[in-house]
Amino acid sequence: MQHKFQARVWLLFGTIFIGLLYLMAPVLTPFLFATLLAYLGDPLIDRLEARKIPRSWAVTLVFSVILLSLLLLLLLLIPMLTYQCKGLMQRLPAHIDWFQAHILPWLQAHLGVEPESLSLRNLQTQLVAFAQDMGDMAGSLLKSFRASSNALFSWLADLILVPVVTFYLLRDWDVLVARVRELLPRRIEPIISQLAQESDEVIGAFLRGQVVIMAALGGIYSVGLAIIGLDFSLIIGILAGLVSFVPYLGLIMGILAASVAALLQFHSVLSLIPVLIVFGLGQLISDFFLTPKLVGDRIGLHPVAVLFAVLAGGHLFGFFGVLLALPVAAVIAVLLRHAHDEYLKSVFYSD
Repeated sequence: MQHKFQARVWLLFGTIFIGLLYLMAPVLTPFLFATLLAYLGDPLIDRLEARKIPRSWAVTLVFSVILLSLLLLLLLLIPMLTYQCKGLMQRLPAHIDWFQAHILPWLQAHLGVEPESLSLRNLQTQLVAFAQDMGDMAGSLLKSFRASSNALFSWLADLILVPVVTFYLLRDWDVLVARVRELLPRRIEPIISQLAQESDEVIGAFLRGQVVIMAALGGIYSVGLAIIGLDFSLIIGILAGLVSFVPYLGLIMGILAASVAALLQFHSVLSLIPVLIVFGLGQLISDFFLTPKLVGDRIGLHPVAVLFAVLAGGHLFGFFGVLLALPVAAVIAVLLRHAHDEYLKSVFYSD
């Protein structure tokens, strides 16, 4: 009877916790992002502590490196992305004209596609007007912020909140983990600690490895597409690298986007060959060098399961859910493996 009561209490707390996550998802997003940064940085701090460096100095050093790396990345990427986005908006009407003049007649002659079904004239008119009003990115952001003081306040609050929360989590990470462990019921503390340790190994190895792979693929794709002369190499390369945490999704999206851009720019089917070579080389480097060395099969999830986890998390909790999807999926994978092992030992399986 007592065990049933305890199970009901835990079920009630779990339901309330999930409900609060759902309701507070927009507010919790910067905290979750800070938690991920602290989680990635804590092993470096532990290594520095092992070399007799005080934790306060280790936290300051690692935090400074993380903050300066993010700022440097933004300062380098934002001007280049802004330049390429403006170029894309300015050239898109000409690309649409070429598509209407050359591709549509071919589609009509060979596939029976009606030109009206793919007419892009209205889109072209809207893009021309948008390109004229767009100006630079700073001006657009300033107009948006002037139109909505709430958006400005929220953006500034998140910008300040993430580094502050990251610093305090880095400083107190081991203390927080120890206190959570002390609160666990003594009867289940050993098994929970074991599962938490396995989950930590899976999540840590996967996240740290995947961040490096995403950055490497984004760089490989961007540099490769720039070498073959593609105008929007940085935009396509970064987007393909960012979504590469879902196996082969970044490859597919990158090839499609780069192929369309190459056809519109070079007006030749032969221009697709260098695009395929760039993405093929990037995928070979990822499959045979980066992934085995950095990630391996640590998360234990099928690519379809990864895709489902990301889509489900985004649908339920928005961007907060996307950030939370893979860590939660990794924990579920550990729990399922443990349940599978227990099932093989049980009478349900042996009998």
